[in-house]
Amino acid sequence: MREIVATVTSKGQITIPVEVRRHLGIGERDKVAFVIDPDGAVAVRPVAHPDIASLRGAAGRLATPLSWPEMLRIAREDQLASEYGEG
Repeated sequence: MREIVATVTSKGQITIPVEVRRHLGIGERDKVAFVIDPDGAVAVRPVAHPDIASLRGAAGRLATPLSWPEMLRIAREDQLASEYGEG
């Protein structure tokens, strides 16, 4: 295990050392999460999808866009299937 030290500023900010940024694969404007385990240990992890906008395009595109009524029909069918154990 390696220990890399960073200094906290008067505003509570730290600069993540370059070696840690490379290890985590994070860059400018990326977000990180501080995860506190029940035993008190703290881990720093990159946030894969910090907000809903970052997911845009993740599922690809439909060949032909669906109309709103078509989307509602599919959603209702999926809901009914999950309620009756068919999904």
